[in-house]
Amino acid sequence: MLGDMIISKVSFGLYLLGATLLAGNAWARMAADADAKEHGGSKATVMVAHQVAAHRIGAMELAVNNNGSIGLGFTSGDKIDAFTGQSVSSCEYPRGSNVEYLFAGAFWIGAVVGRDTLVSVGADGWSFTRELYPDVPPFGKMIKRSITHPGSPLYDGAISEEDYISVYTDTITQDVPADYFGGPHIPLNIEITDASYAWSYSYAEDFVLFDYQIRNIGTQELTEVYMGVYVDADVCFDCSNTAGYTDDLCGFVHTYPTEFGGCVFNDTVNIAWIADNDGDFSKPQPAKHVTATRIVRTPAEEMEVSFNWWISNGNASLDFGPRHRNVENFRDLGTGGIGTPEGDVNKYYFMSNQEFDYDQAFVAVIQPIDTLWMFPGDDAAMFADGYDTRYLLSFGPFTIRPGQTLPVSLAYVGGMDLHTDAANIGNLPDKPQIFYDNLDFSDLATNATWAAWIYDNPGVDTDDDDYYGKAHYCTTWVDESGQEFTVDTFWYEGDGVPDFVGASPPPAPDFWLEPSPGLIKVRFNGLRSETTKDVFSRLYDFEGYRIYYGRDDRSTSFGLVASYDVEDYNKLIYDPTSNTPDGWALLDVPFTIDSLRCLYGDSCEDVNFDPLRYTRSSPFKHPDFPDSLFIFEAQDFNVSDLGPDAPIHKVYADQPYPSSLIPDSAQPDELTDDGYLKYFEYEAVIDDLLPTVIYWVNVTAFDYGSPESGLSSLETSVSIGAQSAYPMAGWEDVEAKGLKVFVYPNPYRIDGDYRERGFEGRVESDWPPDRTRVLNFANLPPKCTIRIFTVDGDLVREMIHDKPLDDPKASHEEWNLITRNTQMVVSGFYYWTVEDEKGDVQIGKLAIIM
Repeated sequence: MLGDMIISKVSFGLYLLGATLLAGNAWARMAADADAKEHGGSKATVMVAHQVAAHRIGAMELAVNNNGSIGLGFTSGDKIDAFTGQSVSSCEYPRGSNVEYLFAGAFWIGAVVGRDTLVSVGADGWSFTRELYPDVPPFGKMIKRSITHPGSPLYDGAISEEDYISVYTDTITQDVPADYFGGPHIPLNIEITDASYAWSYSYAEDFVLFDYQIRNIGTQELTEVYMGVYVDADVCFDCSNTAGYTDDLCGFVHTYPTEFGGCVFNDTVNIAWIADNDGDFSKPQPAKHVTATRIVRTPAEEMEVSFNWWISNGNASLDFGPRHRNVENFRDLGTGGIGTPEGDVNKYYFMSNQEFDYDQAFVAVIQPIDTLWMFPGDDAAMFADGYDTRYLLSFGPFTIRPGQTLPVSLAYVGGMDLHTDAANIGNLPDKPQIFYDNLDFSDLATNATWAAWIYDNPGVDTDDDDYYGKAHYCTTWVDESGQEFTVDTFWYEGDGVPDFVGASPPPAPDFWLEPSPGLIKVRFNGLRSETTKDVFSRLYDFEGYRIYYGRDDRSTSFGLVASYDVEDYNKLIYDPTSNTPDGWALLDVPFTIDSLRCLYGDSCEDVNFDPLRYTRSSPFKHPDFPDSLFIFEAQDFNVSDLGPDAPIHKVYADQPYPSSLIPDSAQPDELTDDGYLKYFEYEAVIDDLLPTVIYWVNVTAFDYGSPESGLSSLETSVSIGAQSAYPMAGWEDVEAKGLKVFVYPNPYRIDGDYRERGFEGRVESDWPPDRTRVLNFANLPPKCTIRIFTVDGDLVREMIHDKPLDDPKASHEEWNLITRNTQMVVSGFYYWTVEDEKGDVQIGKLAIIM
């Protein structure tokens, strides 16, 4: 349901009773379940438009809510995607693995208002505190946008392939549960616009970017403002049947050695991470990966960052978190434990304490004589090898004046293969450093770097003030004379102005399907694909096209049927100091064959120059630079023939390059009848197809990647934008040949196994068989009305068929055998009629056999 009731807290007495009777985590999880079940009940008087949606376009499926939380742990009501109707995973990584890496996370913000210290949270994480809510329906509903839908309302204002925008405030006080100490919620009077962005590209598929705009909608100045992200992971396979919260480990990575474009440096990644303690290698799907939070933008360059982790537990002696041994300013949390911060004042203390806790694995090596950290006590060994851990990454202070808005950007990042050795857990609790040496943070660090780069593109002067960011200057090798050779400047940080733009493949071409019996002709126009600069590299990086087809629209169902790519080659330079396995480094974008002939052949017309002759055993030696050794490798397959017999060929082979790339400004003889530039027109034919089944087709464009950034070739989505057609006569043939409407299969047999034979639905579809049945009408006029009657003349179903003439299914319609009363049709004989716009009617009959 879209609305959500704000409820009263389960009584404080029940909280204390549960904490007393149920030690450990059992009470907390039971209480959380009770809290979820209570939503939608008893004393609610305020209805809000609570919704959840899933980022699932990348490798990570992450739930986002319009109440200041991520994951499903703090989601109220049905856990159904508001836009697709699908069930939602909390944080499944990789998507489809059934391994969850997040119970829930929440946004926290605290400030000094007058003489009060106030904190508002998306969720408390231990008590039932929920203080951020959307507006009432329809105003509080989430908004979805996408750059993959040009021309549609989803495209307007889109930043990524999958944008979700929410607005919520902390101003609701009626029936909002009191905190642990019984204190009421006192608002800061803030409004938060929460936008999250996700991409499918290989370099960006492992993270979701969050951009928060925090606005002071009150009349008082908010001073000493601190903001934070609270995360409770609970990593496990099949979490519905497994308790994953008992063995989590967390920590913080400040820097990580990184190599891009030949430069090796320590990248400042600043990521708070949490993972399973040992990777659960014995499970059907190991939980060996890791997720983390990175701060990518704050309202000020200079700030204080705090990293606190703790273990929440109903047993006060097990409620633990690292604390500085500062007796003078030591804060008693008032809960009996030293871990969980309850109440506004304690939360604010944690957010602003400037502590950077040691990583959890090191708990057991903290000694009683440690001068900085409190001694963890007798349970340290139990804490060190994994427990019910959560962390808070916070930063500040800032000031927000009335009406002012401050921006904050974060990334929730995944990294593959943190755990590589199932036996590594044996090094805990006594040998934490050896345990750490066997963890692999490389993929997490790379993904965190890309998240920051997409937020603020390195080397890009977004605001035109001549500041491009920060760069590394890397010495790649020294020749025999001692001269240093340096690669081009490698930018690793942007100008501080948000871009939210990543490297992307060229736009997919416009394409059309023209079906005929047994084949589908694919026509496409590549104007945008071939003339669009990459927004990240600022280069024209088009490499080629690929045509795919499949029996349904899942990406895994498509197979490659034809491809074309520019004839170009990568030039590798021998550099014994590079970090490549054999010393051959790729530093440049690919060279076309024409450019290589001009550079290294006898002349630009030297057709005998073959780059592939120069290999590692026989490299090219430049006569002007005898110490330089080059080899060449094909960038792709160099399937560059566009002749009439090629799988992909030019429609207008002799058409010169247009006088203008703007069709409205081009010459008439440069345009097709429908207004497209002839030079960019291509065709391909997919034949040997079954005429009575549907096929899905897509044309993708791909680039050559970015050697400097270590980025491989990017290709547009195989499934997004796909079109479907039946390889049967199109309307032009139907009309010209006077073909009559027919129905198939006729008779339709319920026991015909059409689904298993691929004629309807999918074998592995979740839909029941009665909702995937298909009876086909072929040779239809593009605009007509289809009616099905019983033999007694009763109307069973009426369908309006209204398709454009260029729609590949303009002459085809499907009936799902569902009556106008939404019931499955019964066995028997039926009549059908097809009435076109002129009033001409064709009549036929069909049989359905149960």
